[in-house]
Amino acid sequence: MAESDPVLYTVDNRVALITVNDPDRRNALTDEMSARLRQAVERAEADPEVHAVVVTGAGKAFCAGADLAALSEAGGGAAEAGLQRLYDGFMAVGACPLPTIAAVNGAAVGAGLNLALAADVRIAGPGALFDARFQKLGIHPGGGATWMLQRAAGPQVARAALLFGMRFDAESAVRHGLALSVADDPVAAALELAAGPAAAPRDVVMATKATMRATISPRSVDSEHHEFAMRTELGPQVYSIQSPEFAERLAAARRK
Repeated sequence: MAESDPVLYTVDNRVALITVNDPDRRNALTDEMSARLRQAVERAEADPEVHAVVVTGAGKAFCAGADLAALSEAGGGAAEAGLQRLYDGFMAVGACPLPTIAAVNGAAVGAGLNLALAADVRIAGPGALFDARFQKLGIHPGGGATWMLQRAAGPQVARAALLFGMRFDAESAVRHGLALSVADDPVAAALELAAGPAAAPRDVVMATKATMRATISPRSVDSEHHEFAMRTELGPQVYSIQSPEFAERLAAARRK
C-alpha cells in the first residue's frame, strides 16, 4: 500500500487502523476515498485476526467533509446515486460488526462528522472540532446525520448542531456526549481502548455488539435506523443541492 493511497490500512495486535489520507485537502471525501474506505472496512471484517477498527485522518484534519467538486457533481441528474457513493464509506463504518473507534485528530465537518459519528466511540484530540455545517452551506443534512447526532448526544444537542449551527471543540464534545474522552494522541488512546476487544474472543466481541444493536431499539437494529435516516434525508438534500442558493454558496467557497 503506497503512502499516496487515499485510504491507508494497517493491522497491529488484532486492531485495524484505517486512515483517510489526503492531508493537503484535509481528507475531503471523494467517491474514490469513500469506495476505498468501504474496502478497508470489509477487509477488516473478513480478517479473523482483526477484532476492532480504528478510523482516523492523516495530517491535521480528521475529515473536512465532502469534496466540493464531488458534492456539486452529486447534485446533477443522478443526484441520489451520487450522494450515496459519497456516503458509502461511512455507511460501511456504521454497519461494521466489529467495534469501531474514531480517533478525531482534527476537524470533523459535515460528511466528516458523519464518519466520526458512524463509529461506536469517538476519542477527540486537543484540536478536534465537531461541526455539522450543513445549514451554513445551505444544504439539508445527509448520510443519516439527523439520526446519528440524536443517537450520540440527544435531541437538544442535535438540534443545536443542525438548526442553530453549534460547533463543539474537544472538551465540549465530551460534555455533550459526542466524544468519550480527550487525548493528546487520540490514535494512541484509541488503540489502547481497542486492546480490550483485541484480547477477547472475536465471536464474543461481535455477538456482544450485535446484541447491543438489537436491544437499543426493540424489533430493529441500529444500522437499520441509520439506513432509514440516510434514505429519508436524500430527497430534501438533493433538492437543496440543486437550488440556486447552494450554487452561489459553492461558488463563493471556491473563490476563497
